[in-house]
Amino acid sequence: MRLYSLPLKASRFCTIANLLVCKNHTAMANATPNKTAHPFERSRLESLLFGRFFYAPAFDIYGGVKGLYDFGPPGSSLQSNIIAEWRKHFIVQEHMLELDTAIITPAPVFETSGHVARFADWMVKDVETGEVLRADHLVKNVLQDRLDRDRLARDPAFQPKKEDDKKKKKAEKDKPKAEPVKLPDEVVAEYENILAKLDNYGGPELGELCQKHKITNPDTDNKVTEPKMFNLMFKTSIGPAGDVSGYLRPETAQGHFLNFNRLLAFNNGTVPFASAQIGRSFRNEISPRAGLLRVREFTMAEIEHFVDPEDKSHATFHEVRDVELDLLDRHVQESGSTKVARLSVGAAVDQGIIANETLGYFLARIYLFLTKIGINPKRLRFRQHMANEMAHYATDCWDAEIENSYGWTECVGCADRAAYDLTVHSEKTGHPLTVKQQLAEPIVTEREVAVPNKRLFGKTLGRSTPVVTGLLDAMDDAQLLKLKGELAQGAATIVSNDGQEFKLTPDLLTIERRTFRQTTREFTPNVIEPSFGLGRILYCLLEHSFWSREQDMDRGVLSLPALVAPTKVLIVPLSTKKELSPLVAEITAKLRKAGVFSRVDDSSQSIGKRYARNDMLGTPFGITVDFASVQNRTVTLRERDTTVQLIGPVDDVIATVTELVDDTIDWTEACKRLSIYDGVQAVE
Repeated sequence: MRLYSLPLKASRFCTIANLLVCKNHTAMANATPNKTAHPFERSRLESLLFGRFFYAPAFDIYGGVKGLYDFGPPGSSLQSNIIAEWRKHFIVQEHMLELDTAIITPAPVFETSGHVARFADWMVKDVETGEVLRADHLVKNVLQDRLDRDRLARDPAFQPKKEDDKKKKKAEKDKPKAEPVKLPDEVVAEYENILAKLDNYGGPELGELCQKHKITNPDTDNKVTEPKMFNLMFKTSIGPAGDVSGYLRPETAQGHFLNFNRLLAFNNGTVPFASAQIGRSFRNEISPRAGLLRVREFTMAEIEHFVDPEDKSHATFHEVRDVELDLLDRHVQESGSTKVARLSVGAAVDQGIIANETLGYFLARIYLFLTKIGINPKRLRFRQHMANEMAHYATDCWDAEIENSYGWTECVGCADRAAYDLTVHSEKTGHPLTVKQQLAEPIVTEREVAVPNKRLFGKTLGRSTPVVTGLLDAMDDAQLLKLKGELAQGAATIVSNDGQEFKLTPDLLTIERRTFRQTTREFTPNVIEPSFGLGRILYCLLEHSFWSREQDMDRGVLSLPALVAPTKVLIVPLSTKKELSPLVAEITAKLRKAGVFSRVDDSSQSIGKRYARNDMLGTPFGITVDFASVQNRTVTLRERDTTVQLIGPVDDVIATVTELVDDTIDWTEACKRLSIYDGVQAVE
């Protein structure tokens, strides 16, 4: 008999100290690596992401185009897994109606929705070079740089965030290094106040800030022009003659509204209900930077929840009432502060901070989704839109913002859009987009009614008949009673909005009091809209998941949850000899049958290097197959973050890892089910 121990010895991360800890299941399960031993560096993460082809600049060999990216195998799988969980979390659990609508959209749709007039950002140009900059980003970056230099002057140990853009680094080599500059306290307070309220400024205010604070292009020190509006939509033409103008959609929402009647019929004519769509959108960003955080083509996931405007309660609000969120409301921002308040969703709705239950319900569900896929809850906040930044039709709007190395980034918007969209499309097309609701109890009312003499009314008024009819229909009881009194005196005159006068006599119409019995109610639903930027969420997740082994800074790890990890299990045969192949094939087939995505790494590198390489891909679990495995039908199961290894029969390990991937058990439970691997297997 000989002892086989290579799997443990070959792993550079499993130390003797780990072996001692592994003698106790509880201690092993709770073993946690030091993920903060090395400070985060964006350049190292980007090197990993580009090097392992999570994503890369599109059309790179032709020089590339800013704001366009291609996803490689791990990035595509990660995005697909996030989408799959999004569908399960929202569409499946909330019984939503899923759509897939057209991307190319005729211009009249966006003219009606207001996008042609309002879907724009403020831009400025360098007066010498013509370089285009987004105005609010320019103000933010310049003032933040001044604050960083001030803080450095006050605290030499302060480390400002580094700019990892290689092109910028190269351009700045010849520039003198920015020196610490202490600012007056009142200037620091003013800058902080501006940054807290920056999203509330329009173009004229941004221009005034550039003038007042002498804000120039930081790359050239040249002055910039006054801000101008730039529409972000990509324009196109439809058909060979090009006589039908259109746009690439900047959001998926309009497809929901235009199909509202079909959706309503599918839902048996009742509200509330929600429709959902995952698809591509396009925005011609002024100056796309920050990788996936600001791009020109991206994947969105949007929900339109249609609700009775008189009842915005939610049937299952009680299930999320106690979920606590970090809230940054509009009043705090308008005071010049960015201090968040920790509140339960129920308390925020009760206090009127969040407008209604349905909006609060979705904020909580957004929080639960983001944290489930791996977003750090300590770096997640919900910021309420201030008055000037709120869409003109919205009654309340909150952004789920995730902190990353670029700052706080909006990744999900959740707005109460009121009835704006359905109303404007209905008025434009003449198609009613309303709900007719049968009343449980009829409503009986009495009111005054103008009753025309059908024989004389139209004959006397001629072409003015529709105008007069409209004026009469718009009158309330008090106005009609007044008109009735005037007619009793012999004649009355009514005036249109444009000043036209119309004389009415008792022979043309009478005013009567009638009883009405209403059995149905017709209304235009309001819309609560959560809108997810999946690329931004994906990037923030990668930042939150990235760290380096304490003993080796070059050994990067992506601690992606098994739920969304591109590959769930790495199968590592210790040798390329034929004896191991049948068992490797068996394990692969059983995992595939269980729906667990796995990969086999049978390269010639050491087992430690193979695991390290796949730790960078975020693979949470590894199964090692050695010669003892063939004889004993046992394999080891490795956990990525702790590098702890368990051992058990093949089928038991497969069953355990399947439940780990399905999130029905955790690693603590896995440690109870399988034996601790002490690094040795006996082989006859």
